Amino acid sequence: MSKPKVFEKPTGVKDYLPEAVAKLRAIETNVLQCMERWGYREILTPTLEFYDTVGVASSTEDRKLFKLLDRNGTTLVMRSDITAPIARVVSSLLKDQPFPIRLSYHANVFRAFEAEAGRDAEFFQAGVELVGDGSSESDAEVIALAIASLQAAGVQQFKIALGHVGFLTGLFNETLQHRTEPQQALKECLLNRDYVGYRDTIKGLGLDAEVQRELEGILRLRGGQEICAQAQQVTHDPMAQQSIAHLCEVWDVLEAYGVSEHVLIDLTMIGDFSYYTGMTFEGYAADLGFPVCSGGRYDNLLTQFGRPAPATGFALKTNRIMEVVGKQGTVEAPSKVLIAYKAPNRAEAFAKAQELRSQGGTMVETRLLQDGSDEIGSTRKEDGTYLVNGTVYRDVITFK
Repeated sequence: MSKPKVFEKPTGVKDYLPEAVAKLRAIETNVLQCMERWGYREILTPTLEFYDTVGVASSTEDRKLFKLLDRNGTTLVMRSDITAPIARVVSSLLKDQPFPIRLSYHANVFRAFEAEAGRDAEFFQAGVELVGDGSSESDAEVIALAIASLQAAGVQQFKIALGHVGFLTGLFNETLQHRTEPQQALKECLLNRDYVGYRDTIKGLGLDAEVQRELEGILRLRGGQEICAQAQQVTHDPMAQQSIAHLCEVWDVLEAYGVSEHVLIDLTMIGDFSYYTGMTFEGYAADLGFPVCSGGRYDNLLTQFGRPAPATGFALKTNRIMEVVGKQGTVEAPSKVLIAYKAPNRAEAFAKAQELRSQGGTMVETRLLQDGSDEIGSTRKEDGTYLVNGTVYRDVITFK
């Protein structure tokens, strides 16, 4: 293996230049302020966690975890999500705090993907976890907050696809009793949105024509509240029926929030079926082929940390959102002032700089004039700003 060149970076990571960072920070600030208004308090967790606790409990496949050893030979992982670390905190440092607990976060997370996949190994998330409430009201709350957060981030056009793990589990249990491998294969197809593969898998199972039509029919279960009634006719399995009833309740609450226009029921939407236990959803922005938001209910996670409790939440992929809002305009940069000075007037120049900085909204740079020079070499533009060595300033103040 050749030694990396001095300017090379590992696959899947990138540098963010000042303009991009300003946009990313603006998105994070607006989103966190929105979450705070809904009663969610921000939490910070470590970048490194123990593999045997948080690593094993996370929703991330083991092969996608970044692992390393500490000095004692203990396996650590770089956090692949924030949900599992929050479950650890809720079960330990917050064990005496009564439910429900509402927490928010923003952080970078790490996942190891194949190099040819072209996906980020490090990306940024902002999200919430609502722990200790298993009701349809709490599921609807996190969906409504996800919608409000996307709007706060500047995403103008989007749809939330809403599904339920229990519906597909119940349907497959009814139609493919005790056939675990075919059920797993069909779920994998739906998880990857491989509808052609889904149909081909069904055809290869040798099922009755009626059962085959039933399984293929769920691909058409997408739409508004009417999908609930249609789904209830597809299967009589108790788990599936209960799941649809729950989605109906969630929809009613979303209508009360006034946000149901942004939601689409999609019963092929399964999320990570090994992790989620109920409602699951994804948010798609217009003109972007992958989700900018995902979430759902995960009632089994906290049991692994010794404090069983229902939980639901979501995460926004803020670096993906930055791609969306980047097409809609730029973040307005703060006004910039340059203060040039000679050494004898240094204190006066610095006092003026501090005065301007204290006013807020102004970026102030200071520069020592070269010996024998009384000017900084600025050019005044038609709009009244000044150009100095390729940088535009609102004003140039000289102490000489």
